[in-house]
Amino acid sequence: MPQPKGRDLDEARHQLVRWLESRLPDAGDLRVSDLRGPKDTGFSSDTLMFDLDYTEASGMEQHRELVIRLDPVAEFGVFPEYDVALQFKMMRALANTAVPRPQMLWLEEDPGAFGAQFYVMERVDGQVPSDSPPYHSEGWICELSPADREKLWTSGLDAMAEVHKLDFAAPWLDFLPRPSTGVSPIQAQMDYWQRYIDWGMDRSRYDLINKGFEWLCANQPVNEPVGVCWGDARISNQIFRDCEVVAVIDWEMVFIGNPVADLAWFITMDRVFTDGIGLERLAGFPDPAASIAHWERRVGRSADHFAYYEVFAAWRFACIMARVFLQMKFYEILPEEAQVDVENLSTPVLEALLAGVGA
Repeated sequence: MPQPKGRDLDEARHQLVRWLESRLPDAGDLRVSDLRGPKDTGFSSDTLMFDLDYTEASGMEQHRELVIRLDPVAEFGVFPEYDVALQFKMMRALANTAVPRPQMLWLEEDPGAFGAQFYVMERVDGQVPSDSPPYHSEGWICELSPADREKLWTSGLDAMAEVHKLDFAAPWLDFLPRPSTGVSPIQAQMDYWQRYIDWGMDRSRYDLINKGFEWLCANQPVNEPVGVCWGDARISNQIFRDCEVVAVIDWEMVFIGNPVADLAWFITMDRVFTDGIGLERLAGFPDPAASIAHWERRVGRSADHFAYYEVFAAWRFACIMARVFLQMKFYEILPEEAQVDVENLSTPVLEALLAGVGA
């Protein structure tokens, strides 16, 4: 039976020590401990956490808690390509902004050390809302008061809004990919996602995805505001302390486009993990109208075309979920005849949104 390629943590620790010794040549008695990660790292992404101890040349002892993010090594990936260098550069570029993020340390683009490119950053102490199980069903958010849930959600919106205030044309963001000349940002996104579904699935199997694609192509907004879009904008990609955001993470889907796309993703992802699986939202979380109004106040402009980007969000998620469940079939976690790649938590939300726009 094929399986996702996990990492041997003992071997990884030795590899990491050798690499860190090259990065910290003056460090004495360098030690990596408590190296940990998911059971099958590399299944969709590859994240490891570890403690680093060493002695500086001055004799001072150092203890650091770090995170390493590597290109996935799965034989059957969720995305056709990953760019850890882009993620590293984006988070490093945020250093002098109001967007909270981890301290970025090193980028390694030579795959020799681990068989993949990777970067290392400081670990941020805090709590992350869970996708599995969904944070509306159990976990630490369920234990919060309604007032604290409102505080958490609003803080998440505020941190996202700071991303949308960035000047995408600033020289320090010139590494971000731009749409080709004459191609609008939304058309560039549709071109990318068309390549994605052609790469990742048999289109003839997915009537709803095809229907959504046709509607999105036929109803593209024009003359839109353009900014930095975080891409995977949701509270499960934020680290919280006392219900306040202390880090915005996971920038693998960053793109240049209308920031309303992020706002719609933020709201729609919460919906698919409630409406999509028959859960009630916990008391205290602001509703979509209140969330949109709050975002508009923070960025100082209207969330025009929200309905379009709401469909775009649910449709993108449906594409990703199809590939995720196809991946699970590949690894024989699910039987080949399972229909979950076609009908899953994204389906009822996308169906309802398309019906709402008359598609």
